[in-house]
Amino acid sequence: MVEKKETKKIVKKETPVVVSKDAPSIVEDGDKTKTEVVKETPSKIEEIKISNKVTISKESEAVINIYTSFNNTIVHVTDMSGKTITKVTGGMVTKHNRLKANPTIAMFISKRIAEEVKDRGIKSFYVRIRAKTRNPAPGPGAHTIIKSLTREGFKILNILDTTRMPRGGPKKKGGRRGRRP
Repeated sequence: MVEKKETKKIVKKETPVVVSKDAPSIVEDGDKTKTEVVKETPSKIEEIKISNKVTISKESEAVINIYTSFNNTIVHVTDMSGKTITKVTGGMVTKHNRLKANPTIAMFISKRIAEEVKDRGIKSFYVRIRAKTRNPAPGPGAHTIIKSLTREGFKILNILDTTRMPRGGPKKKGGRRGRRP
């Protein structure tokens, strides 16, 4: 004669864990998520359905990396640990090559970023602006992106210039006699 054993499994984010018979039927975690409890017998499986809502009440921060040259504008938004939230370039907004570094296109880039970031509860940014190596000033879109993000209601905590400047470094292009007309 074979005995039928009754076991309970707790399914948390689709990973089953076997628990003793004394486990509670509904488990609430500290991070406001509820888990499902599955009661399993050899003949049938019972499931309790629970709505799993995660709400973000905390205002969070992100880092915006803006790379502007005189040919393109690339904006890369990451969280504080460096994971990508969104990335938008001038070519994603317009198909004209001559307009990718335009301040008007930079406004459309920042609007697209604002739409994607508002859903995640991000309210403030650390901004890193980078121009092409050796350039003294960033391209035309950097100032416009920051200006339009503040108009959207985001708070700018810090602006940092991360343009790479060689100290000596390799020889400049242009040959011995330089660029000639």
